[in-house]
Amino acid sequence: MNALLSVSDKTGIVEFAQALHALGIRLLSTGGTARLLADNGLPVTEVAEVTQFPEMLDGRVKTLHPKVHGGLLARRDVPAHMAALAAHGIATIDLLVVNLYPFEATVAKPGCTLADAIENIDIGGPAMVRSAAKNWQDVGVVTAADQYAGVLAELKANGKLSDKLRFALSVAAFNRIAQYDGAISDYLSSVQFEDEKLSEAYVPERSLFPGQSNGHFIKVQDLRYGENSHQSAAWYRDLYPAPGSIATGVQLQGKELSYNNIADADAAWECVKSFEAPACVIVKHANPCGVAVGASALEAYGKAFQTDPTSAFGGIIALNRAVDGAAAQQIAKQFVEVLMAPDFTPEALEVFKAKANVRLMKIAIPAAGGATAWEQGRNLMDAKRVGSGLLLQTADNHELQLADVKVVTIKQPTQEEMQDLLFAWKVAKYVKSNAIVFCKGGMTMGVGAGQMSRLDSARIASIKAQAAGLSLQNTVVASDAFFPFRDGLDVVVDAGATCVAQPGGSMRDQEVIDAANERGVAMVFTGVRHFRH
Repeated sequence: MNALLSVSDKTGIVEFAQALHALGIRLLSTGGTARLLADNGLPVTEVAEVTQFPEMLDGRVKTLHPKVHGGLLARRDVPAHMAALAAHGIATIDLLVVNLYPFEATVAKPGCTLADAIENIDIGGPAMVRSAAKNWQDVGVVTAADQYAGVLAELKANGKLSDKLRFALSVAAFNRIAQYDGAISDYLSSVQFEDEKLSEAYVPERSLFPGQSNGHFIKVQDLRYGENSHQSAAWYRDLYPAPGSIATGVQLQGKELSYNNIADADAAWECVKSFEAPACVIVKHANPCGVAVGASALEAYGKAFQTDPTSAFGGIIALNRAVDGAAAQQIAKQFVEVLMAPDFTPEALEVFKAKANVRLMKIAIPAAGGATAWEQGRNLMDAKRVGSGLLLQTADNHELQLADVKVVTIKQPTQEEMQDLLFAWKVAKYVKSNAIVFCKGGMTMGVGAGQMSRLDSARIASIKAQAAGLSLQNTVVASDAFFPFRDGLDVVVDAGATCVAQPGGSMRDQEVIDAANERGVAMVFTGVRHFRH
């Protein structure tokens, strides 16, 4: 039995080769891998000895040879194939161990030159992997160090690899090649090529939107059904998921997540992790129905729940602080589908043991920084399928700063009102358009979402506050887009608002400003809108 080993990432390769040698398997290798194995006392045959052709062009050509690919591609059950090998003195290769040049890691480095990127495009490796993977009935192909243990276990137990494992390795190999080629295509078609700057030191500008988008997603699980019970569904994650996203979460207990659970959980988590103070977000049908900050997880939850207890029934709850026993005791009193937090204390976990169906998700909140601006832009890309197409956009991650706010009325917001306006504006970003959000004291008091008319959103927010027994007197309001007429402003002021934030930019801005001055309320323009469809 012959094994060819040629790896860029040499993690665990010496130990793996030692185990193969102990099983009587002949080792073939190339370049640096061959030297490493020889330095560790292993008998290894250089591929150049097999091909009788030296490595050339700085290693660009070393395995692109019939004696390599013939040994990988020949079908052992076809006499003509075996006769051809014998006629040309070609030995079979039964196990291929290859991982590829680190293209993805290279282009992720700040200051990566075009020359470095091109030089890290592997040619011989993918060619061998494809040959071995195609001939999976006869050849095992190993493309990652985490496959070593499973391969050795079968070889030690049976002296060969099972059909099932060889097929699984083949699928993994073709997936890896697809990912690798996709990464190359993404990079090259994002390069803003400037011929006059071309040199070995040329670091190209890159577009966030490449000429071809090659998204790669790995299935996390099949789902019982989709948005409705007659629809089939599955959950996939990015090949390289962004830290602190729902795809990186760990489910600690509870029933299997449903399609709608995942969609709503994502909406709640993205909102809650945008707050620095202890915060709680309760989501129902993709909209926050209660958001609040407090001195603790318990206080934040209590205030968020108070906004709309009716909608909170069967909702999704996210906190940006660990859930302790006190918070768990309070949350467990209501019917909750999913509860997410960075952590759960032992006391909290004990509380929810009695509610085994509640899905508990632990998701780490990542530290800021650590990625290039280009990587951050790509990681935070929003996608929406349309008929035979895809809409891509950068995420709406604009954070309003106090310095960005422009007061446009005679009345000035108080310091307390301004803090509530910033809070309300942050919440409005996560509410489906048209969005109207009443807030006071770091708490949502009424949320109107997803209406065709901004007037209706304002009325619904007021109705919900009334149903929850909350007074909207002296509240602040955030509107995700401008008021096209004064009527929307009049509705929120009639409800009790004394201060309003809106983007501005309407042809009738002055009419709305005049109305605010007439009604004696303060109004600020943010200069940015937050449509969310």
